[in-house]
Amino acid sequence: MQPFRQFAYRRSPDQDAAMPVKRPVVVVGAGPVGLTLALDLARRAVPVVLIDDADRIGEGSRAICFAKRTLEIFDRLGLAQAMVEKGVTWQKGKVFRGEAGLYEFDLLPEGGHKQPAFINLQQFHVEAALVDAVLAEPLVDLRWSNRLAGLANREGGVALGIATPEGEYTLHADWLIACDGARSPSRDMLGLEFRGEAFEDRFLIADVKMQAPFPTERWFWFDPPFHSGQSALLHKQPDDVWRIDLQLSPDADPEHEKRPEIVRPRIERMLGHAEFALEWVSVYRFQCRRLDRFLHGRVIFAGDAAHQVSPFGARGANSGIQDADNLGWKLALVLQGRSPVSLLESYDGERGAAADENILNSTRATDFIAPRSPGERLLRAAALSLAPLAPFAQRFVNSGRLSLPSAYADSPLSTPDSDWEGGLPPGAPFLDAPLSGRAGGAAWLSEALRSGRPVIIGEGASRLASPGVVAVEPAADTSDILRRRYALAPGDAVLLRPDGHVAARFHAASPAEIAIAIERLEGRAS
Repeated sequence: MQPFRQFAYRRSPDQDAAMPVKRPVVVVGAGPVGLTLALDLARRAVPVVLIDDADRIGEGSRAICFAKRTLEIFDRLGLAQAMVEKGVTWQKGKVFRGEAGLYEFDLLPEGGHKQPAFINLQQFHVEAALVDAVLAEPLVDLRWSNRLAGLANREGGVALGIATPEGEYTLHADWLIACDGARSPSRDMLGLEFRGEAFEDRFLIADVKMQAPFPTERWFWFDPPFHSGQSALLHKQPDDVWRIDLQLSPDADPEHEKRPEIVRPRIERMLGHAEFALEWVSVYRFQCRRLDRFLHGRVIFAGDAAHQVSPFGARGANSGIQDADNLGWKLALVLQGRSPVSLLESYDGERGAAADENILNSTRATDFIAPRSPGERLLRAAALSLAPLAPFAQRFVNSGRLSLPSAYADSPLSTPDSDWEGGLPPGAPFLDAPLSGRAGGAAWLSEALRSGRPVIIGEGASRLASPGVVAVEPAADTSDILRRRYALAPGDAVLLRPDGHVAARFHAASPAEIAIAIERLEGRAS
């Protein structure tokens, strides 16, 4: 059962002020991205006003696949354990052509990670957990039934017109973060172009409740016997609910295809029985679009408001939550006067490159699942024929490359290095590892990031770490996983950013070198 919740409109004291009140940050959109960012900023002592034009959560499951990196972010915010316990944990998948299996894959074959590769958990469960955390956070003012009705950049801030059931009021903010979705009103108010491509093929999504013996794996079919000439996907969710995706023709009428009398026979053919109940049905088209820039004056875009990808690959919500993870610590440093405003340009560069990577992978998946030219169809047929026999051909079979965190290879916040073999280069996302000795109170490297501060890893890290930097000693890791993953030799050190990306690596590091690298990652290097 969906945890549908409705929230009462509450009048804000800002509506009764004689002059517009100025707030440090206003976030528009109380979806997963906006909620995550508001909570993250509050944990960094930044007050946030979060507005949403709705008054409820729990309508439709929508996103269901949440990746390991996203779970690590939620863990930093104290939310991951409950989500993992509620969700369906998985890491393996199978790809079929017709009834025959093409190949299997494992997304996390090695151990030594706190979080699983993926969980399947309906978006309304994630939103409910985030809303509860936000409501318990004194520095977040969550205002339901508050619709953004006007927006103007001004010197040193933003002027907002906000509509409520009791009329409009004006609010000023140092920064506005637009997390208001693919149809972003904020984007429209600024007259920004959302460039990209809408693909012709449509897909039916159906969540069905049933008892089924299928394993907790991702199953994808090309040309299955129950849906000839098209593609299909099956995924397990909590509470005996299963996600089914069925490819439709480009000219399919969405309203017609969503009718139960049309949906049920399709699913009955797939399952071979009618013992199921329909919980939610939707029809969508692949779309891959993005803003040219994510920063526009004092307005910053994140999530689907900044970039949109097709659902295959679980890149939408996961990428948006990583936007929040990238932006939160940077904006906090700027608002606290510890970093210049120019630090925020790295958000545009890093997450813009991540959006391009996600769009590229989503477009490739779309072209493979629904080829549009004779050449694409020929390539797909060849890859599908060779995949059972030749492992190299499996790399060409694309049923939706699943979400992975992006590396910020060209980030200006990274300190270049040389003379390293193996390990993780500057800009790479961190890899978790157990800390057997619970160094600094952390049992896992990911837990050392909970402070929201930079982390230094290496022998003698405590000597190298300045105030405000978390030190992790490899000696606490008796399994030696930490040393191997970061290619740490005696005297080496690795510096992680607050969002876990590698900022710098050193042989025989000195405190002065570490300090310079921290200045660079915080945007203070001259």
